[in-house]
Amino acid sequence: MKTIDVCLSPELMHLYDVHDRTVVVVDILRATSCMVTAFAHGVESITPFAQLEKCLTMKTKGYVTSGERDGKKVEGFDKGNSPFEYMGDQVRGLKIAFTTTNGTQAIEKSKGAKEVIIGSFLNLNTVVKYLLLGENNVLIVCAGWKGRVNLEDTLFAGAIVEKLKDYLGPDCDAPLAARHLYNQAKADMTQFLSESSHVKRLNRLNIHKDFEFCLTTDLYQVLPKLKNGVLVA
Repeated sequence: MKTIDVCLSPELMHLYDVHDRTVVVVDILRATSCMVTAFAHGVESITPFAQLEKCLTMKTKGYVTSGERDGKKVEGFDKGNSPFEYMGDQVRGLKIAFTTTNGTQAIEKSKGAKEVIIGSFLNLNTVVKYLLLGENNVLIVCAGWKGRVNLEDTLFAGAIVEKLKDYLGPDCDAPLAARHLYNQAKADMTQFLSESSHVKRLNRLNIHKDFEFCLTTDLYQVLPKLKNGVLVA
């Protein structure tokens, strides 16, 4: 039986050997939700950067520079980190350079994996089907917040584990913990997350609509995958 594990923070990645695994990177609020939305609306590629300065240099190469630090759009960037900025015909065909506080850091630390895909609630069942049909063991990497564990990414990991429980066995207790948490929250995730640290952070930025949108399940059927350092659909 294939196995599944959950890395609750990128700071724990040194504990995992990922060379033979499919890694699912998740940053529900909001990086991976933005990425999935962007590909659903026709962007050509997204190049993730851990370092802000490197991302900014891509503007001179014709890329749209996008992302945030501490939840706020970076000064001088074309776009921020709201999924609503990546909708409509205006994004079709764009090449995007993207950097965020947590999500792109998690991608950077996952690059040694056999393959890296991008997950969100927006493409949940597309991710599940891909993992079910694939040959690799699975590791879900939660982006968290500056190295700390967060609820929303853990809930997504739990949703994956729950849906694959009859097909992939848990490697340790982290998948079990995430699964139990998801089953407790799934009836009303919005309410369950209402007191979470990142939701409070977004509310202070007056972007509650992003929070609600990012918890929408199976709105899109795209699957971003990292190839030679670049995300493509």
